[in-house]
Amino acid sequence: MKTSEIRELTTQEIIERVDNEKTSLVRMKLNHAITPLDNPNKIKETRGNIAKLLTELRNRELNEKQNS
Repeated sequence: MKTSEIRELTTQEIIERVDNEKTSLVRMKLNHAITPLDNPNKIKETRGNIAKLLTELRNRELNEKQNS
């Protein structure tokens, strides 16, 4: 997921995506522990997506505080 795509989302959509990505990450880790994934880099990619989403949420929070 690109940063430009994340910026276009509403705050509520970002929160929902974070929840979905975290759930997906837990499932992937569990599945990978039982049987190796075809592409274990998906775990790394999912963690990166979560970080990007959380970073954008934090930026929006800080901008709201500055504007208040």
